[in-house]
Amino acid sequence: MDILSKCTLCPRNCKINRYKTVGVCGANEKIKLAYYSLHQWEEPVISGTNGSGTIFFSHCNLKCIFCQNKKISTGGYGKEIDTNRLKEIMLELQSKGAHNINLVTPTHYVPQIVECLRDIKNKDLQIPVVYNTSSYENVSTIESLNGLVDIYLADLKYYDSSLGKRYSNCSNYFEVASLAIENMYKQVGQFNIENDLMTKGLIVRILVLPGHTDDAIHLVEYLYKKYRDNIIISIMNQYTPVCETKFDNLNRKLSTDEYNQVLDYALNLGIKYAFIQEGDTQEESFIPDFDCSII
Repeated sequence: MDILSKCTLCPRNCKINRYKTVGVCGANEKIKLAYYSLHQWEEPVISGTNGSGTIFFSHCNLKCIFCQNKKISTGGYGKEIDTNRLKEIMLELQSKGAHNINLVTPTHYVPQIVECLRDIKNKDLQIPVVYNTSSYENVSTIESLNGLVDIYLADLKYYDSSLGKRYSNCSNYFEVASLAIENMYKQVGQFNIENDLMTKGLIVRILVLPGHTDDAIHLVEYLYKKYRDNIIISIMNQYTPVCETKFDNLNRKLSTDEYNQVLDYALNLGIKYAFIQEGDTQEESFIPDFDCSII
């Protein structure tokens, strides 16, 4: 059975017919893109010098209340395309010098992405494929990408289940995301970097939320104890309040002291491979100016 006719691609398990209606993510059966470009603001081993060939998909299954990309994740901004156009975009980005193809928030379009990659990967498409995800994924969906994705760029948002419920309306985030990340690691194994660029492996991002340094510390501890130095942990300070929420802590930026608490813990733990952020990463200018007219 076509999974889109009874969709269980993500842990929401809406089981709706996307040819007729939409579930939590808001996506129907057609691919919708908001933007694609050579993107310079990923981790250095992803962006390199030329940029990551980033493709921003519209809609999202998680819908965090603090999302920086609400215009596309909740608002659904974008343009519908078919799989042939998606393949053309991937190859266009490669021809412009992209170091990789970076699929951002792709979960709800995995069957179409698999179709594209099976047709062109290791043939016309010769650069690594990055799967850039919230990690709120069903294991079966991750398994369907085996051999097609080289690098997983995965968020790990919450350790405390109550935070997932409060900010993303999912009470099982850590349980689900940690299992999905485990299966990502089974596919790609220990990371490999050549000429300062990652060719395969797993990067797990922790966005430190204002008022929740303890939760971020739990996430750092979990990842290091489980994966040691076989993955890269990216500890991010770039939380940017883009809209007013009912939670006061989310209406401000992360303080330097809060961020340093997490960094100090990671350092004392003995982590060897981690990315940290410095400078003006909390500015809205780091949020792409989505423009689907180019699609």
